[in-house]
Amino acid sequence: MSKASVVLGCFYGDEGKGRTTDYLGQFSDVSVRASGGNNAGHTIKVNGVKFAMRLIPSGILSNKTIAIIGNGVVLNPAVLLGEIDMLKSHDIDVDRFLKISDKAHVIFPYHANLDVMLENKRVHKIGTTKNGIGPAYCDKYERCGLRVGDMYRDDFESVLRQMVATKNELLAANNEPTCDVEEIVATYMEYAAKLKPYVCDTVTLLHKYLKEDKNMVVEGAQATLLDIDFGSYPYVTSSNPTIGGILTGTGLSVRDIGDVYGVIKAYSSRVGEGPYVTELCDEVGDRIRDLGHEYGTVTGRPRRCGWLDLVALKYAIDINGVNYINLNHLDTIGQFDIFKACVAYDVNGVETQDFSTNEEFLRTAKPVYKEFKGNFGDISACRTFEELPADAQDYIRFIEEYTGTFVKLIGTGADRECMIVREQ
Repeated sequence: MSKASVVLGCFYGDEGKGRTTDYLGQFSDVSVRASGGNNAGHTIKVNGVKFAMRLIPSGILSNKTIAIIGNGVVLNPAVLLGEIDMLKSHDIDVDRFLKISDKAHVIFPYHANLDVMLENKRVHKIGTTKNGIGPAYCDKYERCGLRVGDMYRDDFESVLRQMVATKNELLAANNEPTCDVEEIVATYMEYAAKLKPYVCDTVTLLHKYLKEDKNMVVEGAQATLLDIDFGSYPYVTSSNPTIGGILTGTGLSVRDIGDVYGVIKAYSSRVGEGPYVTELCDEVGDRIRDLGHEYGTVTGRPRRCGWLDLVALKYAIDINGVNYINLNHLDTIGQFDIFKACVAYDVNGVETQDFSTNEEFLRTAKPVYKEFKGNFGDISACRTFEELPADAQDYIRFIEEYTGTFVKLIGTGADRECMIVREQ
């Protein structure tokens, strides 16, 4: 029986997971999304065309890979249908390859309204995308959420009317905009009809595929330091984008997991609020942002940028069982004469290589840096590790030595083919 390869972000998201999944998807029969919602975005450039994927696994771009939206995803039908139309316009055979879990929870307009209300009332802002992700997960765990499969129940219309009415009472009590009940019912009945051909029991399907020895890649949304349990709480997402969320978001078991790819950039970035030890609030950070085009796929917000944090990376590797690193944006960091990586924290005069998500710890910690030589030149044509400049090789080897983890994939440019694949 085959094993599923897993692709996870190691920091705050936007590391390039979609690109890794796209690469592995070229050799995979099945590509799976396990968690998150349309607050996550993957941007992949294929044959000169840029695809901004928010819900559908990017493996579908190979036009031969089955793409599965797992039960751990919270699904906005409007966004999904827009994505389906976009892919079809590029001759991707969505009707053949897309599958949606009947257990995935559905996002409704009142979720977005509640998201805005809650964020506006917070004294300390989280920086939510206000897409309704958190409130949808709240309904899931409060056991009042509606799942994709519920849209095909005989009583769906009446249940939805009651749910909208209940949420409207809460919104009205807080002087927030309410939702039109009949408009939502009519719209979601239409959504249900359009999505029905794709809906199935994906848990059974995934295990069937593994028994058929199909190659499978599973991608997590967001990243480790945004995990609801293991991230820098409360400045996190509302799901588990770590290895545990891969299991609960798909129905796969521990024995079904093979290689785990941890994705990083040669620097780091973060969208939203919260502590960020290596952030550069100066012209250097601005230059990283401009060179790396660091603006959110979903929100368009400028990302906070800084040097690579190897202390946090070791933490992510330990939690997720990462055995391969995918290092992206080597070409970006190589445009600096000198760049740095954080190798320890100074916390009140005490140096440590141990990471903690404790907010006070992170706000107190000061990065201890090691410097590296840059000026790599144009490395986009490099296809082997040996073709890289010696200083670039030294940087990669140091990451491997520090983390004890092999850097298998190296992104050397924006295009799909700008990828070095190493054998251990």
